Amino acid sequence: MDPWWNPAIEAQAIDRAYRMGQKNKVMAYRLIAKGTIKEKIVKLQDQKRSLASSLITEDETFAPTLSMDDLEFLLDE
Repeated sequence: MDPWWNPAIEAQAIDRAYRMGQKNKVMAYRLIAKGTIKEKIVKLQDQKRSLASSLITEDETFAPTLSMDDLEFLLDE
């Protein structure tokens, strides 16, 4: 499976491998070679997950502050 730019879409695709009534264990493997575009996509996914988790508080409200690094990341992409 190739990595998606959007980590939520990739997670959904992996979740679809598991079906209701499934009795066997389902495993999803991502093979990422060092120095490839796929490695960069995975790093971007990690950054997006981190940013999303920092924006949403435990009670699922929007956190009003962003760091300069976060703003630069959002504006550069």
